Amino acid sequence: MKQKLLLYFGLLLTTAVWGGSFVVMKDSLERQDVISFLATRFLIAGLLMLAYRPYSLMGLGKTLWIRATVLGFLLAAGFIFQSVGLTKTTVSSTGFITGLYLVFTPLISWLLLKRHILRLQLLAVFIATLGLYLIAYNGIEYGFGEFLVLISAVLFAIQIVAVGEWSNGKNAYPLALIQILVAALLFVMISFKDGYQVPPDGSVWIAILFTALFATFLGFLIQVKAQAIMTATAAGVILAMEVPFAFIFGLYFDNDPLTLRIASGGALVMGAMAMVIWSETKKNKSAEVKND
Repeated sequence: MKQKLLLYFGLLLTTAVWGGSFVVMKDSLERQDVISFLATRFLIAGLLMLAYRPYSLMGLGKTLWIRATVLGFLLAAGFIFQSVGLTKTTVSSTGFITGLYLVFTPLISWLLLKRHILRLQLLAVFIATLGLYLIAYNGIEYGFGEFLVLISAVLFAIQIVAVGEWSNGKNAYPLALIQILVAALLFVMISFKDGYQVPPDGSVWIAILFTALFATFLGFLIQVKAQAIMTATAAGVILAMEVPFAFIFGLYFDNDPLTLRIASGGALVMGAMAMVIWSETKKNKSAEVKND
């Protein structure tokens, strides 16, 4: 049980890093285009993972390679649609629409895999979505940019469901590594096609190294490992904490205004996350009692 609680905490910490990455990347993306930044970030993360465990790709079965490659395509496609959509709509609209993977995750899990969803977790999804609405929604004009971001939300939801279905904990490292390498390859191909931009200065390199090590290497490794012990719906709710964390870091580092609406939204998402962790813990305890 202690190990499971550590994984819940680890996934929450990952969302904090992802939320903080928006602040870290903000200035860098004004000096280097998004795809070039992602290509460098994911390539460095993949090489670091490979250097840390150089033999981790040896002796893997065909099924794992296929599954990890699919995850890499989903991840890269999600980032690409989100990035292109962001150029055609507002940051607040992008944040809110991306957060809708929270809603799509249980729907996809139920439609494709016929997974039963706990009522308490469905309630948590509703509460967290309301929280995201309060935090990030400033009115949306539905257009092409919003449509692209919506596609990214669906792709991220499919990736979350697939990780939960294919991760067994033991295969976490190669699953995360191949996923990152595939995404890196796609980003590199697109960036060179459009004209790769070398990181222009030291501050951009610092942002790349930070996001490569903490947001990508450790972040996706923890996600894959944590999702082996929780439902996709639960993971989606916890991952939705990325949005409140982004606002918290923006408040601290960029002096973003804190309103009652934003604070209430953050509290709702945190409450939903607590509900999910409690329901998962209760479910695990019931399973242990039955096994005894």
